[in-house]
Amino acid sequence: MFKTIEQKFEVSYQYGLHFTENLFGIENTLFKDIIKAYKNEPVKLLFVVDDGVAAAHPDLIKNIKAYCQLYQENLVHMKSMVVQGGEACKNDESQVEDILKAVSEYAICRHSFVVVIGGGAVIDMAGYAAAIAHRGVKLIRIPTTVLSQDDSAVGVKNSVNAFGKKNFIGTFAPPYAIINDTDFLKTLEQRDWISGISEALKVALIKDVVFFEYIEKKCTFIER
Repeated sequence: MFKTIEQKFEVSYQYGLHFTENLFGIENTLFKDIIKAYKNEPVKLLFVVDDGVAAAHPDLIKNIKAYCQLYQENLVHMKSMVVQGGEACKNDESQVEDILKAVSEYAICRHSFVVVIGGGAVIDMAGYAAAIAHRGVKLIRIPTTVLSQDDSAVGVKNSVNAFGKKNFIGTFAPPYAIINDTDFLKTLEQRDWISGISEALKVALIKDVVFFEYIEKKCTFIER
């Protein structure tokens, strides 16, 4: 004799995809408003910044600190840590460990935020670290490439590479919010624009004829 009890649960997720420019300019209240909408009191923030973004935008970390200081009634800047950018960061397990150590050291709890600023690889890696800390701390994604703003960073997947396999370890963990700041795109090379626009064209061709026709009307052909 045996007995089976069937269990079932469903979880509904909703998150915002925001568009802006000069996100950490003191006159731009979007970031502060997102945090304040979650909790109108001081909230701890751990920033994880792609080293390529930090190099291309040398005032970024200083601006983040100044922004948090200005809106300190809601934003508590715990640390801005710079991590290796590009696919290499997903091959180095110490990158995830460093973020987990910072989460522990600065007591980033499930009512705090990890804020990752970078390309798709860094967002994948930092998102994975956030997803496994405390069984998931809140994450805000700020993608900085065309490809990550239109594809890799606007979904719910997080991952690192292992055993010579891409994205072998990972999670499905929705971010609290995604913020696309067009200012980050201004320092990109032509190859980055091509890869990002190619992804948009691919998706449009597969599933969105209206979007494809929009791109077609807006594009400019240059004769060489």
